[in-house]
Formats: sequence, C-alpha cells, structure tokens
Amino acid sequence: MIITKSALSVAAMTLLMGTVSFAQGGGPVPGERVDANGMPTTRSTPAEQAQTVEINKQVGAENAAADAKAAAGDAKAAVDNAQYQAQQQQYQGQLQQSQAQQKDYQDRTAAYNGLQNRYAAERAAYRRGVWPSRYVKWVIVDRDAGLLGERVQLITGANVGTVIDTAHTTSGKVSALLVKLDSDKIVWIDVGDVRYNRADGIVMTNLDRADLRHMADERI
Repeated sequence: MIITKSALSVAAMTLLMGTVSFAQGGGPVPGERVDANGMPTTRSTPAEQAQTVEINKQVGAENAAADAKAAAGDAKAAVDNAQYQAQQQQYQGQLQQSQAQQKDYQDRTAAYNGLQNRYAAERAAYRRGVWPSRYVKWVIVDRDAGLLGERVQLITGANVGTVIDTAHTTSGKVSALLVKLDSDKIVWIDVGDVRYNRADGIVMTNLDRADLRHMADERI
C-alpha cells in the first residue's frame, strides 16, 4: 500500500513538472541552447511575444498610413496633370483662334488696301458733305472694339449701315471701316470719311448714299 502511494506521488510530480514545462514552451529540443536553469534561450517569453505583436501592429499601421498617403499623392498628381492638360488644350485652342483671327484681319486689310489703290482716283472724286461742327474733331485713330456693331449715319442723320470690321495700317491705326449697308451690300469707308462719337455710339460718314452704293460694287 505504501509503495502504491509513492508511485502515485511520483506520477503526480512528473505530471506537474510536465505541465509547468509545457506552459513555458516545453523542454529544449536536441541542439537548442539553454540557460543555467536548463530553459531554452531562443524562445520568447509571453511579455516578449506580446511586445512583438504590438510592434507588428504599429508597423502595420504605419505601413497602411504610408500607403494611403502615397495613394493620395498619386491621386492629386493625376488631378493636377489632368488640369494642366486641360489648360494646355485651352491655351492651344485660344492660340489657334487668335492666329485665325489675325489671318482674317490681315486678309481683310489686304482687301481694303487693294481696293484703295485701284479706286483711289474714283474715291477722291466722290462728293463729301461738310461735317457738323461738333463732329469735326471726332476722328478715329486707334482700334476700338466698340466700333463693331455701331450704326453708321449720313450727315443728315439717316442710317445707312452697320460697322462689321476694321482695317489697319502697319502701325496698328485704323485705316478704314467695313460697313454692311442696309441694302446688304458691303463697303469699305476710308477713316477720313468717318467720324465717331463714342459717347453717343454714332459713326457718321460725309459720303453720299448713292456713292456708298457705288463703292460697294468695287471689286479688285
């Protein structure tokens, strides 16, 4: 009976030590380094394991934040590039439009100069009325966008047409007005034959209505 109790005690102690050893990660395996107490030195303690988990979480969070920041930077770069490309397209469109307008302006000025040179004698012979005193000094010198669309009157005050374009000298000064007569004909009127009252928006010519119609039939 005594022998049986001792055997049971030994078995219990053995089980208890095995449980403690298992809780600490189990005994060393062949070739594994151990400390003075015979415990493996290459295994992490629970505290070290918890610290490792926390570090891994922190590193993961930092990596996720870095990835999010990089993605946001890429998205902003894409938006900025799209805006730049749109601005470039707008600029190119405006440049092409400006070039087309410049060519059209040059073509119209060339057309006027051709008519002026060919019909200089005829135009010099046209009858011209006397300017009202208040219009004598209202000459057109510089290009004025306000001219386009202005109605053109005779000295008598009768409307004869509408300004639709201008011609210019090499220095940029206005040399003539392109007028669409109310009869739908188009005529170039020399700047010396017009006066412009900016305040009232009135363009006046001292030419006769019949002469204007005759001038509208001039061709190069």
